[in-house]
Amino acid sequence: MTKKKYTIMILPDETTKVRKYRVPKLIVRGTIIGVALLALGLGYLMTDYYGVKKMVSELERLRMETRQQQQQLVTFAKSIDDLQGEMNRLRQFDMKLRVMADLDGVIYPEQVMGIGGENPEPFNPLEAELSFQDQALLNNMSRGLDRLRTDVSIQERSFQELVEYLEDQKSLLASTPSIWPVKGWLTSDFGYRTSPFTGRREMHKGLDVATRTGTGVIAPADGLVVFSGREGGFGNMLLIDHGYGLVTRYGHLSNMEVKLGQKVKRGDLIARVGNTGRSTGPHLHYEVVVNGVSINPMRYILN
Repeated sequence: MTKKKYTIMILPDETTKVRKYRVPKLIVRGTIIGVALLALGLGYLMTDYYGVKKMVSELERLRMETRQQQQQLVTFAKSIDDLQGEMNRLRQFDMKLRVMADLDGVIYPEQVMGIGGENPEPFNPLEAELSFQDQALLNNMSRGLDRLRTDVSIQERSFQELVEYLEDQKSLLASTPSIWPVKGWLTSDFGYRTSPFTGRREMHKGLDVATRTGTGVIAPADGLVVFSGREGGFGNMLLIDHGYGLVTRYGHLSNMEVKLGQKVKRGDLIARVGNTGRSTGPHLHYEVVVNGVSINPMRYILN
């Protein structure tokens, strides 16, 4: 049986003979179907390519947002650590106020609340970013926030207790030597030291603050001048009684700006720095005495 064929005629121009090609019908149909399938395949591939390209673009956008959010989490975690540092400073300030107000024996709020638990390890946000996933970072932040809530609650109660107590102790607060009497350089702390004169170990009962001769010395609290004059190794010395068993001593002065029996207020000019008595250079020797016992003045200084 003769196979059906298609005749394909090519007419180039008037001078060239017509060319005829006979192609089996099956081949023509196969070619048409193949071209159609190829076109459909190319269409599908193009559609899939643009879809993948769009997904890649969206994925890159999501990755960028994730990085930004992670950086925000790290910054937030660092802020939590900074707040915890501030809370630690507030606790130290609270302890200092309690010493000033003689509240050492008062029960602290955390003793009443029974707060306990493991010691949290310090949290480094930069290390967390490198070694933990977002969930670990969020867990750290959550624990940090829980600790902050507890600390704030405790500190709020403690400060409230202090406020209520100090409202009835304004006179005591005004009479507590809570500021530096002079500006300068602390050259000798309270405690045992090697004497610059004998080379032996001795108890230094105050603070030595070096500064220029003539620098003003101010009263660190309200009080009454009970001594003004020369006193052995202290040279020119001033003694102020603040009441409540508190007395402050100022040695090696160049001259006094107040008189015996004069009342002074915190911040009043009372004397000037000198180099009198047993001294190696111009400085102020400052002591705090409570009920006859010398106490480290740093326990009271707040500024």
